[in-house]
Amino acid sequence: MTKLSHYDDEGRISMVDVSAKDVTVRRAVAAGKLLVNLETLEAIRNKATPKGDPLEIARIAGIMAAKRTSELIPLCHQIALSKVNVTAEIVEDGIALTAEAVTSSQTGVEMEALTAVSVAALTIYDMLKAVQRDITITDIQLVEKSGGKSDYRAG
Repeated sequence: MTKLSHYDDEGRISMVDVSAKDVTVRRAVAAGKLLVNLETLEAIRNKATPKGDPLEIARIAGIMAAKRTSELIPLCHQIALSKVNVTAEIVEDGIALTAEAVTSSQTGVEMEALTAVSVAALTIYDMLKAVQRDITITDIQLVEKSGGKSDYRAG
């Protein structure tokens, strides 16, 4: 059986030691979606939502969340982020979110990108729940990562 990375030799939970890894530029992109009705999309387009512009507030919330990932996810390394960008755009059946995180570090930024897109989605939900209660948050996923041992791109 493969050794599990977050357990020490005695089987206790531990943070992975990345001190021997090379510092490389690492990048991750995550995506997600909110399914909302046409009336809600029109309210966003017309800037008629009660709490302000949910897309712009979500962008800022996602960036802030990426910077706090190590405080939210147990055993996640605290890393210096070189760049975080979150986009939120209206699409046919809702709102598409994308988060990109970049660092020069010994460990990747997948969790930062996923945290950013997740918190951005939750922020939009919070800002629109007075307009529509049955919003669905869906399809949160890692889209791609580069740097480190291996690269990844969703299929």
